[in-house]
Amino acid sequence: MAAVAEGLEPKTAAVEDAAGTVTDAVDARLGAPPLLAGNRLSLDLHPRGCHRLLHLCAQQVRQLLEVEFLQLSGHEDPQLLQATLARLPWSLPRLRSLVLKGGQHRDALGACLRGSLATLPASLSGLAHLAHLDLSFNSLETLPACVPQLCGLDALLLSHNCLSELPEALGALAALTFLATTHNRLRTLPAALGSLSSLQRLDLSENLLDALPPEIGGLSSLAELNLASNRLQGLPASLAGLRSLRFLVLHSNLLASVPAGLARLPLLARLDLRDNQLRDVPPELLDAPFVRLQGNPLGGPSPDPHSPPGTPVVPEMPRLLLTSDLDSFAVTSLGCSVTLACGVRLQFPVGATATPVTIRYRLWLPEPRLVPLGPHDSLLSGVLELQPHGVAFQKDVGLWLLFVPPRARRCREVVVRTLSDNSWSDLETHLEEEAPKRLWARCQVPHFSWFFVVSRPVSDACLVPPEGTLLCSSGHPGVKVTFPPGATEEPRHARMQVVRVGSRELPALLGEPEAAASPLLYLSQSGPPSFLRPVTVQLPLPPGVTGLSLDRSHLHLLYRAPPAATWDDITAQVALELTHLYARFQVTRFSWYWLWYTTKTCVGGLARKAWERLRLHHVSLIALQRRRDPEQVLLQCLPRNKVDSTLRRLLERYRGPEPSDTVEMFEGEKFFAAFERGINVDADRPDCVEGRVCFVFYSHLKNLKEVYVTTALDRRAQAVRGQVSFYRGEVPEEVPEEAEAARQKRGADAPWMATLPLKLPRLRGSKGPGQGAGLSLAPLNLGDAETGFLTQSNLLNVAGRLGPDWPAVALHLGLPYRELQRIRHEFRDDLDGQIRHMLFSWAERQAGQPGAVGLLVEALEQSDRRDVAEEVRAVLELGRRKYQEGIQRTSLAPGDLGPPGSSASQSPEPAQT
Repeated sequence: MAAVAEGLEPKTAAVEDAAGTVTDAVDARLGAPPLLAGNRLSLDLHPRGCHRLLHLCAQQVRQLLEVEFLQLSGHEDPQLLQATLARLPWSLPRLRSLVLKGGQHRDALGACLRGSLATLPASLSGLAHLAHLDLSFNSLETLPACVPQLCGLDALLLSHNCLSELPEALGALAALTFLATTHNRLRTLPAALGSLSSLQRLDLSENLLDALPPEIGGLSSLAELNLASNRLQGLPASLAGLRSLRFLVLHSNLLASVPAGLARLPLLARLDLRDNQLRDVPPELLDAPFVRLQGNPLGGPSPDPHSPPGTPVVPEMPRLLLTSDLDSFAVTSLGCSVTLACGVRLQFPVGATATPVTIRYRLWLPEPRLVPLGPHDSLLSGVLELQPHGVAFQKDVGLWLLFVPPRARRCREVVVRTLSDNSWSDLETHLEEEAPKRLWARCQVPHFSWFFVVSRPVSDACLVPPEGTLLCSSGHPGVKVTFPPGATEEPRHARMQVVRVGSRELPALLGEPEAAASPLLYLSQSGPPSFLRPVTVQLPLPPGVTGLSLDRSHLHLLYRAPPAATWDDITAQVALELTHLYARFQVTRFSWYWLWYTTKTCVGGLARKAWERLRLHHVSLIALQRRRDPEQVLLQCLPRNKVDSTLRRLLERYRGPEPSDTVEMFEGEKFFAAFERGINVDADRPDCVEGRVCFVFYSHLKNLKEVYVTTALDRRAQAVRGQVSFYRGEVPEEVPEEAEAARQKRGADAPWMATLPLKLPRLRGSKGPGQGAGLSLAPLNLGDAETGFLTQSNLLNVAGRLGPDWPAVALHLGLPYRELQRIRHEFRDDLDGQIRHMLFSWAERQAGQPGAVGLLVEALEQSDRRDVAEEVRAVLELGRRKYQEGIQRTSLAPGDLGPPGSSASQSPEPAQT
């Protein structure tokens, strides 16, 4: 260690000392907890993690000698990171797991950034006990020379780097059982790979491989092989020698044939050949139940055998199926068909781009700034962003978006809206129905931007030439616009939308049985604001009124020009020509027009109220608590007609107060939920600011969020009663303390909407070690004291570590794929919510059952999260050790009951669970 310290540059040492002083001062001021937790040291999320570790090394903290798990961020300064890693063999000699991942930081668009790690110091080969090395999400272009020298390495993770090849020296890792190199640039594999006789899982997906070495058949222990999303055109016959193989994934390649010997593998349980170029497969594979062949041109015509020699074979369009952890893919001049994890489909035709382009995508939470809705539009989908923005394709790209079917379809249409030239426009859209309630909106896009699906009133458009034309409404036959000759000098586009008005709403609003109104007409046009000659507009008379019996003094023509919110009575300014069924008038400007029949005199204010009533939705607010975990609170706002069915569906899992009284909201209106009287949100969320959870109401989407709450009060002494209140706009500084007081203050323009009570029950008394004097969490009955158990705090720690790997853990825990998709949809804007909901719902079902903890550890290992699995084992071992020591202290067992190798002189540190 002294030699390493001397090798450090003076500048680095000075920076280290200064950083240690600053870190100590900050930790002392903030009361920071100790960094060491048993045999684990996690510094990947700490600011200046390398400085902290170097400072601990300089102080020669004795606990460092016991550390087995270390996590550092790949976003540290490269020189400082190299200096820190060089000290590890001397400062942490028992290190078994080293995680140096990037990806903790994101760019302005939310994409994960790679770490700065490009190499490793040679001295790192001195970690004799290292079994797990994770270098994912970094900038490695070649494998560091020290890695093949780690002879005890069991798992090596190199995903999301820039590797173009692997060295032959990799064959020296005789103990390696798991190797992951996904999302790199590998074109070939070394022949030495076949000498890894202990390798059980190999993941090479998302690379540029076009062939496999025959030596790969020497992997006698290999059970899982993933080669998805490469460029493989054939497979070596040696694959039939992998007698231990259980899972072989080959989807999204260019395979034209597969070896028949694969059908004779004794343990093969899944062979994924989807989306290849297979026209024919061996009969043994065609009938096998474990083979997936969707997306192949089976039985299709073969290439023309009479083609002249030397004629290049043009491969068919490749197909890509992206998983949830991918946010980009490559498109070449050959085109491709892509299915994103969110269900969106893209088709790039051949020649759409002349040079390779990397496409990135992201799903945004719908917000008013991203979703420009008209006064009578409804949002039917989330917001999809495709990059690079503005890059024009040589051929239009096909886009399919899933959307929620609108309730009312009469005189309404579904369109895809996008941003083009700094203005939002609607694309020509076609609907495709794949299954009941599964609808696609298909359109062609010339370039990429933001896209979402809306329901709008039917829009009719025409091109107005100087010779004049006629524009009719397809949904309302009586609505017409006549453009006379000379109305415009240059051709311009005109558009018409018509909104129906409920026959019962207007009389109820005005308190006048005879009141009626025509359909609401919106006219717009491109070019100059005015026409050169008056344009004739025809509207049907209000229902129940004819031209022979009406009283002209009761007929009003109203006009509204955005952005003004008022309606002006222009009856005296135009000449109304009445027929038996219609009213005609002439205008030179386009906007909103509305024909009313009423005895009221001040119709402008009444029209504004009626206009707002047409756009309002009757909404109820719900706050429910999980039956077995009251700290998990579900908040939802939904249209009033969906409340009963939603409550029936949630009754078995949740309990809580009755829904709020009906409130009225506009489509796209933003509001907040605030917890009051000692209850707070228990986690940092992007949609939570100062304890207020932000919502945006969209009538057709699931406006649902699930949060964990806590309290500063001692729940071991008493139950805590509080409330959650919903407010328009910002939460007022003085919030009401009682629900009844809030109801008394409720007014037409008050920001407060509803208050629902919550109750956090009193915690059961516990005298076990590790119980703090402050807030404590009720333990889950997961495991037992003899074999070890996990508390709710332990599970929260596991949930905070899973990150994007949680779907794999969920599937290995036995959760069905449909449940996985439901969790993704319900918490699509909250990754932490997805993870916690999955883990705690599983734990609730497993509570009290033997072997539940073992299932969790096994699922973590199968999901390539051995670092978390080892931490769980360490917690369980510590719990068992405490249990055994407790028995010894009460003289219920002999003194040698402790685990082998333990001694009385080595007392364990208190568990920080």
